[in-house]
Amino acid sequence: MARKASNTSKAVVTIAAWSIGFLIFFPILWIIILGFKSEADAIKTPLQVLFSDWTLRSYHDVQERSNYGRHFWNSVILSVGSTVIALAIAIPAAWSMAFVPGRRTKDLLMWMLSTKMMPAVGVLVPMYLLFRDFGLLDSRIGLVGVLTLINLPIVVWMLYTYFKEIPGEILEAARMDGASLKSEILYVLTPMAVPGIASTMLLNIILAWNEAFWTLQLTTSQAAPLTQFIASYSSPEGLFYAKLSAASTMAIAPILILGWFSQKQLVRGLTFGAVK
Repeated sequence: MARKASNTSKAVVTIAAWSIGFLIFFPILWIIILGFKSEADAIKTPLQVLFSDWTLRSYHDVQERSNYGRHFWNSVILSVGSTVIALAIAIPAAWSMAFVPGRRTKDLLMWMLSTKMMPAVGVLVPMYLLFRDFGLLDSRIGLVGVLTLINLPIVVWMLYTYFKEIPGEILEAARMDGASLKSEILYVLTPMAVPGIASTMLLNIILAWNEAFWTLQLTTSQAAPLTQFIASYSSPEGLFYAKLSAASTMAIAPILILGWFSQKQLVRGLTFGAVK
């Protein structure tokens, strides 16, 4: 009887989990479906949309109108570049906070996290003026710097939480064997923290790839990533649902595939320290 109840509970939980997952994923699925419809069919009722003809016309129009390759490579450069710089800064910072904490370490961590609570529009004007005065508008270098700074608190927090799980005795043993600070970080701590660094890197790439506010405000054409590519299909002339959906699908496909194949690492990275 107990086993039957247990199996029933598992079935209910499984069905509920799949239902919630489907509801969360449904907007993305609907965007993908609309991308294969004509503009006339895309504005019909859901049932009419599903049973209308499927076509690649919207993808063809998007390729003719926009340079997808340039926007794609801009997104790759911005997301990977900002992630590499953020990790180069965050690994030593997280090491010092985890293994050589000071009186203000927790206050510093909370201050870093609090910066994520501030609306980005609150600093838009000074940031825009700085970019204008230094000639960084519509440049990859400027955007890499911005994306690095806005995601740096999350990177430091994730690495700090992971480093706290590494026994300090291992580092003490390395010091007793004569390891310098540089060797301790590069050859002892970093190899042990590869899973945490990898999951942090993947999450930061996703966050940088999806960043829309700053990329839309600080770029126009040369450094414009895929967020600008999507936004170009919303204009005063109206919303072109089929083309907008096709452009959105092309923009999210690479990061969706990356997230699918690295979901275990992402879950591990997001749950560091949650269960002791």
